[in-house]
Amino acid sequence: MVKDASIISISPEIMSCIPVFLGTKVPIQTLLDYLKGGESIDYFLGGFPTVTREQVMILLEEN
Repeated sequence: MVKDASIISISPEIMSCIPVFLGTKVPIQTLLDYLKGGESIDYFLGGFPTVTREQVMILLEEN
């Protein structure tokens, strides 16, 4: 469970309550899928420039 809720948004208005990175429409699951598939954080960030490295690192450090 992520302790720093300032990096995640869950709202019925954004992606039907799917957890996304705050300030984006990028699902948290997308990052996890990239990493599970062997992709790097840099590759993910290149494809989703609205997500910050800080958000990714906070998420990964707390899980």
